Amino acid sequence: MGCHAVDRKLVGPSFQQVAEKYKGDPKASERLALKVRNGGSGVWGMIPMPSHPAMNNGDIQAVVNWVLAGAPSK
Repeated sequence: MGCHAVDRKLVGPSFQQVAEKYKGDPKASERLALKVRNGGSGVWGMIPMPSHPAMNNGDIQAVVNWVLAGAPSK
């Protein structure tokens, strides 16, 4: 995941920024899973997020759950 860091912006927003943005959104998990699978642009600026079609649904959901939990180190 070379485009994101836990606590600072790289190419894309930090995972903690993503968690904060989607906090309280009941559809956040679904929205983010689609972004990981299909890619997207326009939410965080002009640089598009590439798609990850080779990731299986279980791995995508694990990453999304971790991000939405605030990207904890433990």
